[in-house]
Amino acid sequence: MTVVEQFDAIVVGAGPAGSTAAFRLCRAGARVLLLDRERFPRDKPCGGGLTYRAVRQLPVPVDAVVEDTVRCCRLGLRYGRSFERRTEEPLILMTQRRRLDAHLAEQAASAGADFRDGVRARALELEEGGIVVRFAGSAAAAPVAIGADGVNGLTARALGLTGGRSHAVALEGNVSHVHAREDYRGRAVVELGAVPGGYAWVFAKGDHVNVGVGGWESEGPRLREHLERACAAYGLPAERLESLRGYRLPMRAPGDRVTRGRALLVGDAAALVDPLSGDGMYEAFVSARLAAETVVELLEGRASGLEGYAPKLEAELGRALAASWKAKRALERFPRLVFGVARLPLVWGVVSGFLRGDLAHPGDAHGLVRAPLRLVDTLGRS
Repeated sequence: MTVVEQFDAIVVGAGPAGSTAAFRLCRAGARVLLLDRERFPRDKPCGGGLTYRAVRQLPVPVDAVVEDTVRCCRLGLRYGRSFERRTEEPLILMTQRRRLDAHLAEQAASAGADFRDGVRARALELEEGGIVVRFAGSAAAAPVAIGADGVNGLTARALGLTGGRSHAVALEGNVSHVHAREDYRGRAVVELGAVPGGYAWVFAKGDHVNVGVGGWESEGPRLREHLERACAAYGLPAERLESLRGYRLPMRAPGDRVTRGRALLVGDAAALVDPLSGDGMYEAFVSARLAAETVVELLEGRASGLEGYAPKLEAELGRALAASWKAKRALERFPRLVFGVARLPLVWGVVSGFLRGDLAHPGDAHGLVRAPLRLVDTLGRS
């Protein structure tokens, strides 16, 4: 007979969203089981950039795993024209997922979560008043479960919540090259128009640079070619690429459900990747916070279910994701015009404020900068 352990909440997946949700729940007094199928520390395909607006959503400091601090951004167009903009304040903190995820999981465990790595959830069963998660030789039950197991995880499929989501694809690798590390230290490089539906990037880390390309899912067969072109353009030896990895980036369709019964989705499992930037860290931390709040309301008897989660998510992320879709379409159709808008000094003030979290949404900007931003919005609608 299978022994069923009892918890207040089960979190499937110990990535950034899962671990921070577990941390917040434990701090609220919940008994939490945190599962991940991989042994930690483990790496994940990801550029590893934490915008400062994302860092502001974290319930714990991450200084111990930061490898570079970005105060300069270089934006290029199809490996031709480019420009740089700087700021005195940090914009992006560079880390590696192997280190970041282990750090956040450790923080959750220190807060009281029962963290079990190397444990694959094999089934998730909705029952009246709760959830049962089954894994090898055992099972656990709780009034609520949080699916945080990413784009290819069990929970979204088991709950029938994959919806109308679409996907982008990316390919990245690392180059351990002393000159490259010095050339790119302190800056983030983004090349617009390099890949249909996406861009190329170079991010500096402690002992290497991360170089990658991403775009529409249809670009999958050509990603290696795009990556080699990026390396050539940036003076990086493609033959020295290491840890080459491809992955999918899930993007939700408007109205896609994120809850079913006593289970909800966060982060990539909820397809919350920003369609313009391909970043999902900010969305992961926001959804983790909102999920934890919603679960605590349920556990404390202030709510009868999880129905409040989706409206909260829409209120905090819906407007920005919709604007990103429009900006993405505008860039795809009118790359030179959008690049020209991005070069305007006024626009850089909005971008840097948004990356830092000082500005909640670009549309909240005032003054003369509203005109070029409205132009991009109009181009994205056309």
